[in-house]
Amino acid sequence: MRGFARLTALLLALFCIQTTPAYSQAKKDDRSAPKASEGPKPANIDHNGVLILIRSTLLALDNANKTGDYSVLRELGAPEFKTNNPARLAEAFAKLRNEEVDLSGVAVLEPQLTLTPQIEANGMLHMAGFFPSAAMQLNFEFAFAPVDRQWKISGMSVRLGASTPSAPDNAPAVAPAPSLEKPEAPAAAITTKRQIKKK
Repeated sequence: MRGFARLTALLLALFCIQTTPAYSQAKKDDRSAPKASEGPKPANIDHNGVLILIRSTLLALDNANKTGDYSVLRELGAPEFKTNNPARLAEAFAKLRNEEVDLSGVAVLEPQLTLTPQIEANGMLHMAGFFPSAAMQLNFEFAFAPVDRQWKISGMSVRLGASTPSAPDNAPAVAPAPSLEKPEAPAAAITTKRQIKKK
């Protein structure tokens, strides 16, 4: 899978965190080398386990972005991730941090998976998806490594996208009817400070 190969290439160069739920679904490390012919297999992890991994990973990133301190994020990662120093992580996540993206909405929003959790030939747990939100969509892709009977993040890609599909360029513009009442903000959303200031 070309997409996963690119993600794997970034593992040693970029982002990582550990998620440490007491009942992590990681199996014991299998010291036998995987066969090259083996392909991805569905992961034996339940829905709640998936939510814990996704949400705790993104909330750890959110805390690092808000504080500007990536040392904890680094320490929570799988061993190969710890080759990244905090400055390198800060550089990798500069765009999200500079746009003051608030990821706290992931604590209550339900992620939509575009790649259901699977175990790759190298033993990594791989998944991808997005969090739909009224403000914007948060896209993610994660690779977790089994370390000490826990899944620890080895690589992640997090980026913002439009919350709804864009209309074609030639679509006629329709002006909304004027309203005297300002609509209330959604109860939970992924936003940036700029969006909040515009209201």
